[in-house]
Order: sequence, then structure tokens, then C-alpha cells
Amino acid sequence: MKSISSRENPLYKELKQLATSSQVRRRVGRTLLDGVHLCQTYLQHRGVPPLCVVGEGSAAEAEVVAVLALCEAGGAQCILLPDALYHVLSQVEHGISLLFVIDTPEVHLPMTLTESAVLLDNLQDPGNLGSIMRSAAAAGIGNIFCSMGSTFAWSPKVLRAGMGAHFLLNIVENVDLAPLIRSAQVPVLATSSYAKQCLYDIDLHQPIAWLFGHEGQGVAQDLMACATYQVAIPHIGQVESLNVAASAAICFFEQVRQIQVR
Repeated sequence: MKSISSRENPLYKELKQLATSSQVRRRVGRTLLDGVHLCQTYLQHRGVPPLCVVGEGSAAEAEVVAVLALCEAGGAQCILLPDALYHVLSQVEHGISLLFVIDTPEVHLPMTLTESAVLLDNLQDPGNLGSIMRSAAAAGIGNIFCSMGSTFAWSPKVLRAGMGAHFLLNIVENVDLAPLIRSAQVPVLATSSYAKQCLYDIDLHQPIAWLFGHEGQGVAQDLMACATYQVAIPHIGQVESLNVAASAAICFFEQVRQIQVR
């Protein structure tokens, strides 16, 4: 394992850019997995990363030793950083100092929707996006389509909120959702607090494309008009609406419930 101790090292400068700039992450097609859980999950589902980075204070931790052994056996580049340099790269305040640099997967947009999916219109909050991905993966939904203007799906904040769900999903970004919805061969269901139909009255035993929108504005009207169903999630408390990630989880697991009780 190579040790880097200088802030002026070219590789360290590249890592710092990846850690601090979304533009750089998008441009070079790489991102950081921050923390032992994400790294272990990546190894389990995707294999060895191009680069593994360890902070000196965690180099002797059992989890790190095991991860390093797998990475070195698989031909990954491994580097050791002083803790002061490592913590500039990491957004995890307390924990094991381990991160991967990975290539952002390239997934092609299908010609038409034929299976369950999540369509996200201009979603802005990284925590919401990661939580929706985690719920989708837990519910057995494998495809996520993010519109242009949505937050970057492979940012460190989204990855941490997703807790490894990214590696179980096909994620397509910068999608023009309107033609995808119009050509879908599965029903497209959009949630709206103004809808008259109730989620629980819809038959969800078939594949569904779930459409969710911006945290404040909801689904754009042109996309809402294309949806097969517009449904509301009933609630009895005096709040106007639910958080989009909570709404998504309710929808996904109502579908799971219906499938399991049949």
C-alpha cells in the first residue's frame, strides 16, 4: 500500500476535487464511497474498486484489513493517508477511515418501461433521493429514472442516505420523463394531495412506474397529466402533505403488501 503525506501530491489533489466538487464528479464519471459500510457493500455487489483510500488511524481495524486484502488481491490501487489529509476528503465525522473511488455506472435509457420503476421529477434533496432509493431496493424495484435538474444520484450525500441501495439499482439520470411516461407499457402512478383516488383503492399487483416530484412543487403538471393514475395517501393529522421520501416508502410497501396477501 502506497503512502501519501503531501497535500501537493497530484493524486491527493484529484481526490480532494472529487470530494468537494459535484461538477468534477459528473465530468470525470467518478465518485467517492465514504465509510466502511458502503465500501463493504460495493465489494459484495460490484467487486473491487479502482482505488481504495485508508486513514492511518484506521489501518489496523479488522474491517479495514479485510477490505484491503480483497482490494489488493483484485488489483485495486490502495493508498494510505495521514488522518489530517484523510479527513479533508471524508464527510463522516466519526467512524472508520475508509473510502473507495469508483466509476459512476453508465446505464442506458430503455426504449419503453416494461417493469416496475421510480420516476423522479426535479427532486432536489440528497437525503430524500437516497432514502427513496433505499426503499425502492428494499421493495424489489430495480430501476430509477431522474429528470434533468434532479440532484446528482452519485453524490456522497445521496450515497450515504442510500446505504448501499445504489449497487442494487439501475440508475439513469438526465432523463426526459415525458416521452418515457407516454410510451410506458406499465401503469404510471403519481401521488398528489389533491387527487380524489386513494392509493389503497388501486390494484398494485402488476408492475407500476411510480412518479414523484419536487419537494415543494410536486410533479410538474405536464407529467401529471400523462400519469395513468393520480392518487392521494390518506392521513388524519392536520398536515398538508407528507415528505416525498415517506410518500414513496408508503407506496412501495403498499404494493409489497398487496402482492404478499394475494
